Order: sequence, then structure tokens, then C-alpha cells
Amino acid sequence: MANHKSSLKRIRQEKTRRLHNRYYGKTMRNAVRKLRATTDKDEAVAMFPSVTKMLDKLAKRNIIHKNKANNLKSKLAIHINKLA
Repeated sequence: MANHKSSLKRIRQEKTRRLHNRYYGKTMRNAVRKLRATTDKDEAVAMFPSVTKMLDKLAKRNIIHKNKANNLKSKLAIHINKLA
């Protein structure tokens, strides 16, 4: 266990950040799953901008890698274009 005041504070901060990042990561994954499960094209097109915005924000804040965000956006766009 850490003994210095600064390292105890660092541990508290890391715990808070970890929980914050896990929450937003999970929210993002659920949004992507929901979009992939959608079979209605109009609904998927309506959801796409909000999911894209979420992915971009998470990539900007280093919760996910920017390439992962771009790959997910690309795959989702392909999915939407395949819908009838």
C-alpha cells in the first residue's frame, strides 16, 4: 500500500477515472449493439449521428483509440447501407 499523500490521492483519482471510463465505454458498446441490431433503415440512419458523436468524443478523450472509433463508424455505415 502506498504511504505518501500524493500516491494515495493518485490512487483515488485513478479509481474515479477508471469507473468513469468504464461507464462511457459500456454505454458506447450498448449503443453500437443497438444500432447493429436495428433492421429498420430509417431508425438506423436516425441513430447513426449520435453513435458517431459518442465514438468521436471517446476517441478524443482517449477512452478508446481513434482507429477503433473510425473502424466502428465505417462498419456501422456499411451495415446501414446494406439495410433494405
